Amino acid sequence: MVHNFNKKLINKHKLAIGLFYFYNNHIVSEIKEGGIVTFENSTDLFKLIHSYYGTTTPFVYISNRKNSYSFVPTGHFKTSKLFPNFMGYGVVAYDAINNKVATLEQSFVETDTKIFDTLDDAMIWIDEIILPLLNTD
Repeated sequence: MVHNFNKKLINKHKLAIGLFYFYNNHIVSEIKEGGIVTFENSTDLFKLIHSYYGTTTPFVYISNRKNSYSFVPTGHFKTSKLFPNFMGYGVVAYDAINNKVATLEQSFVETDTKIFDTLDDAMIWIDEIILPLLNTD
């Protein structure tokens, strides 16, 4: 499938909790092995998200779960209030355990969520969410 909007990497940021790849309308994260992600230790990430997308540019967050880490999912409730333009949360899970964890997390996310086997499948889903928002002629 040909992706219809610009998926060119804008910038890559290495933060204490992992790597974050910023594109026009989506972020791909790769959290560090053994890390613990909380709302409180994600403030640098939130500042970056705000600098790229503000509160009006629609974006999707993709968690590329290459590594094993801990995550406090209740932070999603606070995050959605910070970013009304947060349109979707996808997880690329490479094993059954991460798939089960992602399924549990879905109950804490107040926007569209989906679990994928490949990053390519997640990219197609981004098109499904973002393209209708950009084509509002």
